[in-house]
Order: sequence, then structure tokens, then C-alpha cells
Amino acid sequence: MPHLTTDDGVKLYYEETGSGIPIVFVHEFAGDYRAWEPQVRYFSRRYRCIAYNARGYPPSDVPKEAARYSQDRARDDIRAVLDALKIDKAHIVGLSMGGFATLHFGFTHQDRARSLVIAGCGYGAARDKREQFTSEAEASARAFETNGMEKQAEAYGLGPTRVQFQNKDPRGWSEFLQQLKEHSTEGAVGTLRGVQARRPSLYDLVDKMKTITAPALVMTGDEDWPCLEPGILMKQTIPTAALLVMPNAGHGINTEDPGAFNAHLADFLHTVDRGKWPARDPRALVASILGNR
Repeated sequence: MPHLTTDDGVKLYYEETGSGIPIVFVHEFAGDYRAWEPQVRYFSRRYRCIAYNARGYPPSDVPKEAARYSQDRARDDIRAVLDALKIDKAHIVGLSMGGFATLHFGFTHQDRARSLVIAGCGYGAARDKREQFTSEAEASARAFETNGMEKQAEAYGLGPTRVQFQNKDPRGWSEFLQQLKEHSTEGAVGTLRGVQARRPSLYDLVDKMKTITAPALVMTGDEDWPCLEPGILMKQTIPTAALLVMPNAGHGINTEDPGAFNAHLADFLHTVDRGKWPARDPRALVASILGNR
């Protein structure tokens, strides 16, 4: 099994397929490298595709120390993947927890991103939801500790932004749930407490997001309620960002609607690779509603 080692000594499992311009896929809390299979199969025909498991997700290492799980670690683990595979710059595609890591990578390691795809990003971002999100993250961590991964996955997989997947593609949702049940309880708890509950609100990152220079595509499902307003915030704040909202879709849009997701992603990457992705025209930012001077 191929592994690489991060700067703090954690071994991360990865798979790579294809050749060409590299794409690094960064998974969500309830997924792992396998969740990107619909994208790897499609894009590896033209790109070098790398999907890896975050720390806490076997066959990557599962650190026991709480301090080894954090948003900064998740961000820098993307850089560790690039460094280990001798990749100067890559397209970075992240969903949810991976979307947060991709966003943080974008304003921290500006010179390493060919582009950023920030999908399903926003849980706990709203200021009036911070306390609720932190409380729910801790409650979820305790539930995983108490009930174990296999039992608690059943409840987690039927959250309000997951039922869309179940209704649309029962076989695909069942595969997602089975893979979730195979995750490490200890790793999930460490991730919930160290990464999810402690990450900063997007509303506190506005100044940093304004510095992003890489082409960016923000994607969300229209029934992924915690991500809708944060998606608009990122569109307004990141000078290179476009916002794409997928209809009748929940949280895991890359597996829930892989055909549409791949088509949107392919168009974005093609535009970026041709050097045609625009930055926002400053005239679009005037405060006037009708454009009156």
C-alpha cells in the first residue's frame, strides 16, 4: 500500500491514477479516498489524479494525541501530498471537511494551487450557529465513542443533507453508508473534536479569502442548507470565485450527482488550463443596485 509521511510523522495512504496535470482530491468527514471514485475514473483519462485518506482514516495513521488533529494540520497535509509526490502545483478539489482544507490551503499556500474547488463548505460558519455547531460536533463525537462507528454511521448517514442521496440513488447511498461504517471510531472522534469543532468561522476569514489568487469554483447543493449562505460569502469575497449551485442536491454532491459534478468540474478545469478563467471585474462590486452613479 502506498503511503507518504507528513512533516509531523503521520503516514497518509494515497492512490494515484493517470498522467498529466495533477488533481488532488480531498475528502469529507463521512467519506474517504473511495468517495472520489466517480471523479478518478473520469478525470484520470486526461489528468494525474491523486486521492488520499486524511489522518484518522485507515489505512492512513490514526494518531492518538488530540493535538495532531486540527484545521492547520488538514491544510498542511495537502501540501505534504504535493511535496511527497514532487508536485509543484495542482488543482485542489475538496468537499466539506476537504473543502475547508482546500480553502485554507488556497490562502496559505498560494503558489501551490493551480485552482481550488471548494465544495460543500460552510458547516458551522454562520455566527449565530457557531455555538450550536460546536455543541453538535461534541455530541456527535460522544455518540461515536458510545455507540461505535457501525451503529452511529446509520444515524449520521441519514442527516438532513444526506437523505437527498438516499432518495436519488439508494444503491449509491448504501455504498456510502457501508464505507462510512468501516471508518475508525477513534479517528472520527479525533477529527470531530480537533478539526470540525475548532475550525474558525468563514466570516472570520474574510480578509484572508480576499487574498486568494488561484481560480476558484465554489459548489454546493441547493438543499445543503448550512452551505448556501457561506457559498455566497465566498463568492463575494474571493476575487477569482464563481458560485455553482446544483439543483435538488444535498451535501455529497460528487457522489449524489457524479455526472453533473464531473461536467461542471471538467468545464472549470479546461477553462483554467487554457488560461481563460477571469478575476472579478471591479465594476461588479459597486454598492448601487441599478448601477446609478
